[in-house]
Amino acid sequence: MNEDPGTDGQVGRQRGGAAVMNGPEDDGVDWDSVAWPQVQTEVRRLRQRIFTASQAGDLAKVRNLQKLMLRSRANALVSVRRVTELNAGRKTAGVDGVVVGTSSGKAALVDLVHHHGAVSAARAVKRVYIPKKGSTGKRRPLGIPVIADRVRQAQVVNALEPEWEARFEPKSYGFRPGRGCHDAIEAIFHVARGKNPSRRWVLDADLAAAFDKIDHSHLLAQLGTFPAKEQIGQWLKAGVVEEGRFSPTAEGTPQGGLVSPLLLNVALHGMEQAAGVRYQRAGGTHAGTTVPGSPVLIRYADDLETCGKWIDNLLSMRLLVR
Repeated sequence: MNEDPGTDGQVGRQRGGAAVMNGPEDDGVDWDSVAWPQVQTEVRRLRQRIFTASQAGDLAKVRNLQKLMLRSRANALVSVRRVTELNAGRKTAGVDGVVVGTSSGKAALVDLVHHHGAVSAARAVKRVYIPKKGSTGKRRPLGIPVIADRVRQAQVVNALEPEWEARFEPKSYGFRPGRGCHDAIEAIFHVARGKNPSRRWVLDADLAAAFDKIDHSHLLAQLGTFPAKEQIGQWLKAGVVEEGRFSPTAEGTPQGGLVSPLLLNVALHGMEQAAGVRYQRAGGTHAGTTVPGSPVLIRYADDLETCGKWIDNLLSMRLLVR
């Protein structure tokens, strides 16, 4: 048996080339008896409270609720379940070679992140390459964090995401709960439909290597006083291991981390304002309706389309994208 230094002394045994972490028999969590509907309801209600407080502009309450979420045992449970049972990469190990496949291992992981998560240093990610969709022969890099960091990232997402879901721009669709590419396609259709659409000029852009080029200082400034900001900073600076060689990370956030898609959206938040998009202030049926003459910016992750009445609407946007 090999002891893994990334699991605070937990012992792993080999299975299929990766260590499988097992917890002590008297661990406080009986994984097979967890009442998942109750646990998920607790996390969902706390997320809703964070969203509502953010929507109301009560930052002090948002921060207190986020601290509660980060300390929540229910959040630790659903995060471990997401990483070890639901995610596609649950059987892929990070640089420590550890995967978790047993009930006792999952219980031990809950105890690890619930009681020691705030004091554990981030580990470097393992770089792997997967085929790039729509591009024959091309591959894109993924950064695979160690299992404990993946769980901590899932915990952070549950605290950070609802705050920003109350703030994100109306026509941002990528990597957001309840939204998808078809929503972005529908938004484009509504802007361009008809024989004589008012916005005739279109700028279609793809931000090259967006995940790899995120400015750390800008991103951390966007997070403000978020309680786990320091932990996020550690993940950003943790470095990459590829074929046994370590490389520092001065910019970007690795694709493959659970928190990375959310961080990309946070980093790109404000593009509509920078492009001069203006919305009706009235609510009800006019909520999310742009002012006549205003350009429309529709973004799906790092792909965006700006539609304007005049070409002048798009020239400043072109400079912004560059």
